[in-house]
Amino acid sequence: MPFKCFRDGLENKPRTRSDRKCVLGRGRSHIAPERYPLPTIVQQSRWANIPSELLLDIIARVEASETSWPARRDVVSCAAVCRSWRETTKEVIRTPEQCGLITFPTSLKQPGPRDLPLQCFIKRERATKTYRLYLGLSPALAGDSSKLLLAAKKIRRAMKTEFLISLVGEDFSRARDTYVGKLRSNFLGTKFSIYDSQPPCEPTIQSNIQSNRKGNVKKISSRGIAGVGNYNVATVSYELNVLRTRGPRRMQCNMHFIPISSIQEGGTAPTPPTFDGSPPDEKSSPLPVSKGKDQEPPRATTSPPEPRESVQNNRDVLSLKNKAPRWHEQLQCWCLNFKGRVTVASVKNFQLVAALDPSHHVPAAEQEKVILQFGKIGKDIFTMDYRYPLSAFQAFAICLSSFDTKPACE
Repeated sequence: MPFKCFRDGLENKPRTRSDRKCVLGRGRSHIAPERYPLPTIVQQSRWANIPSELLLDIIARVEASETSWPARRDVVSCAAVCRSWRETTKEVIRTPEQCGLITFPTSLKQPGPRDLPLQCFIKRERATKTYRLYLGLSPALAGDSSKLLLAAKKIRRAMKTEFLISLVGEDFSRARDTYVGKLRSNFLGTKFSIYDSQPPCEPTIQSNIQSNRKGNVKKISSRGIAGVGNYNVATVSYELNVLRTRGPRRMQCNMHFIPISSIQEGGTAPTPPTFDGSPPDEKSSPLPVSKGKDQEPPRATTSPPEPRESVQNNRDVLSLKNKAPRWHEQLQCWCLNFKGRVTVASVKNFQLVAALDPSHHVPAAEQEKVILQFGKIGKDIFTMDYRYPLSAFQAFAICLSSFDTKPACE
């Protein structure tokens, strides 16, 4: 039976008021956040009694045939049928590292592929100070198949600048489940901190956070949600240009929870299994809600975890540096080989490689491998290509730091 029959059957199924409310306002390019648990009425669908072997074969065929957006939304539709379909879909869907595809919000927090980078582009809207990350080569080549992955809004404050990152391009409130994280700068715009809304994927940190939640439960406002916090996962630093010499910016990124061993042979990077940072079988209990109109938005219910001592050590944490460009005598400018992905010269353009020393015993080819590259291709259009061990969220946050004003670095 073709997949269209299953989808038509779902469309003809009577919907409750809550079901219709969830469907309204969901665009084609929106990646639906994961929610636990699913309503019991959905589990009673007539499609829930399909034999597990047949169901696994159906979803595997759909996943293998739909490898690009917007056709890949059929895979998302499989996960929306009922709980059994959702669990089977999660078993079939592989991580971006394994298949090079992005399907669910969890993919945005997982490392990219090892062999070939995931190619994306960023559109800047100056009027609204928003930045949108799309999956695709460029707006001209992607067309309607471009997929909105993340969006950010720039907010200037007295002593800092913040970029709030969300799954949707209209709502950047921390009280929404679409909130992903943020990027915060210092006064000079030379140092940026990347904050994740969910705790890092570290077993020791997860256990500490769960124990703190049990022993120290705080009240939040009625506009807030439980478990949203700011966890410092990376730092981006730009070198001061005191002498005002001409040349590209010099930057360094310290990934607090990604060890150097991740880029070595047989190494792995932390890979979150779920979008909310909690084990799938963990039953989350809502925090007490206090009634107040003028309360501040909720802060993290637990203190941001400090990176592990072994990873925080400068010898173990993964550091990225911008690849040094060469001076082109004929063009009279600094040049980098972006392999056709960047066409406009800009001080914002960069390529990041691993910052290693001989004691790490990493092959020379691995040291020269570009992990993240960012560059301009048109007015307010930029390309972003990232690969393992960075995730889409981490790569997007690093690229956002290039948009902020840096008078002391240029």
